[in-house]
Amino acid sequence: MNAMTVSRHVDAPPERVWTVLTDLEHSPEVVRAIQSVEIHTSAGFDVGTRWTETRTMMGRTASETMEVTAVDPGRSYVVEADSGGTHYRSEFRIAPAGGGTALTMSFEGQPSGLGGRAAAATLGRLLSRPTRKALVADLDDIAQASAQGS
Repeated sequence: MNAMTVSRHVDAPPERVWTVLTDLEHSPEVVRAIQSVEIHTSAGFDVGTRWTETRTMMGRTASETMEVTAVDPGRSYVVEADSGGTHYRSEFRIAPAGGGTALTMSFEGQPSGLGGRAAAATLGRLLSRPTRKALVADLDDIAQASAQGS
C-alpha cells in the first residue's frame, strides 16, 4: 500500500490536541470507528506503550495490537502494528498554526513477506480511497474532541 498523508487545521492549542491524541483510554469516545481499547502497558504514553484496538473500517470489525515506537513529546509519535501479513505504520504530527494546530497523519502498510508484494500493490490501489476517507474521519473526530475541550 502506498503511503498517504492527511492533514487538517484544529481550532485548539497543540497541548490540547496532544492530550486527545495520547489519551488511549478515551479514544473510543473520540474516534467513531474505534469500538474498544485494551491497554497492555502501565500508565503513561511513551515508546513501548502497547494496546489492542478494535475498530470498524469499511464495514468490518477487527482488532489489532499496536505499539508506540517513537515519541517526540508534544509534537509527534509513531505507532506500528503487524496484521495479516502486513506491517502498518502511522505517524501523528502536530504543530502550532494559525491560532490553532496543524494535525497531520501519515499511514502506510507494507507486506511482511515476499509473496504478498504483488497482491499488496493491487489491493493498495483498491483500498486507497476508503483508507483516505477513514483517516480523514479519524482526524475530524480528533479535531472536534480537541476543540470541545479548549
